[in-house]
Amino acid sequence: MLTACKLGKQYKTGWALRPLSLELGPGLHGLLGPNGAGKSTLLRLLAGMVAPTTGDALLRGSSVRDFRRSGSRIGYLPQNIRVLPQFSARQWLLHAASLQGGESAAERRRKVDEVLEQVNLLGEADLPARHYSYGMTKRLGVAQALLSAGDLLIVDEPTAGLDPEERIRLRRVLAEAAATRVVLLSTHVLGDIGASCSEVIVLGEGRLLYHGSTQGLAGFAEDRTWAWETSENEWRRMPLGGLLSARRTEEGILCRALSDRPPSPFAERVEPTLEEGYLMLMNRQPSGGPG
Repeated sequence: MLTACKLGKQYKTGWALRPLSLELGPGLHGLLGPNGAGKSTLLRLLAGMVAPTTGDALLRGSSVRDFRRSGSRIGYLPQNIRVLPQFSARQWLLHAASLQGGESAAERRRKVDEVLEQVNLLGEADLPARHYSYGMTKRLGVAQALLSAGDLLIVDEPTAGLDPEERIRLRRVLAEAAATRVVLLSTHVLGDIGASCSEVIVLGEGRLLYHGSTQGLAGFAEDRTWAWETSENEWRRMPLGGLLSARRTEEGILCRALSDRPPSPFAERVEPTLEEGYLMLMNRQPSGGPG
């Protein structure tokens, strides 16, 4: 169990993350929010990378900073990964594994090969990193985080730069890891959350706005999501407020919108998506900084 109790971070310019409390058990948890919402600050606090201004984060009843100092049990993948260009993936991961200590060289090699296969880098494991694409470097970062993770795995935008096939592979890897660990996935890709996570956390302007099921988040747009088909002439005269999408069909244009009232005499209520619930939640928030 990962527990955050009144966890917050304040800088001279104001609150990056206002005090919040969370309890996360084993499983895959999504983290959503616009840029500047405090997501990366929360991830660094939960990984023990920075000291909180208020409260603490506990893993198995001990501060995450104690785990961080011991170099074990927490795997953390930041948005930006730096790998020495002359190192191969295998050399880089063996070096990372040696810093953790407590295992034989043979066991370290076995674990490195295992995570390389998980992220589909085994075939390029001995190439210098300067030959890696951005997506390959990202996968190497995921492999390093998996290697370090005991009870907690934190990944920040892991699917950025990956093609659809590799994104699906990574979702599978994270789902497997979540069977025995707390896995926290921060992303702007709502498809990754909807396909993989049963719980989601939403931050906005440094505040906790929502923590619950993905169905509950979609529910914010319940009875406010509409769909209808219209002609091109009528569509051109429509106001854009609340319109989510407009897709051409053989018979006209299929529209979808968020609104408290029917946006068209022909509009019918439809089941909301995760994205629509998220948009409705964010639109309900008052403007202003976290300051």
